[in-house]
Amino acid sequence: MNKPIYILNGPNLNLLGQREPEIYGYKTLGDIENSCRDNVKKFGYDIVFKQSNIEGEIVDYIQEARTAGCAILINPAAYTHTSVAIYDALKAVDLPIIEIHLSQPATRESFRAQSYVAQAATGTISGFGADSYNLGLQAAVNLLSNTSKAKR
Repeated sequence: MNKPIYILNGPNLNLLGQREPEIYGYKTLGDIENSCRDNVKKFGYDIVFKQSNIEGEIVDYIQEARTAGCAILINPAAYTHTSVAIYDALKAVDLPIIEIHLSQPATRESFRAQSYVAQAATGTISGFGADSYNLGLQAAVNLLSNTSKAKR
């Protein structure tokens, strides 16, 4: 059995579907989790899906994923632009890391153009709404497949 893919979510994402739906859409975080669980099964993986409004808890989840997981998808939300702690935790991980966003931060307020997480991530997927998560899962599975082929 493969180790799970960790999907980590930052502050205010527990309010998806209610908070600024014109930007983030009407799907809830629970809807996104269910879609990811359904989608990832066809690839032979499971997920660990977590959300926190607390920066230190997200760091703890990243550290847990270092040994318990095979890849990380992270939507750090507002911490994207502010958290050196999350950046440092991700730099300690030797796994595929996919940064994901529902919206396209580069087209929004100027302060959103800076991403500390992108500097530690393997790649970034943004602007596709809730589909960003499943696109991120596909990218992670592709990276894992390419890594396992290279080790053969």
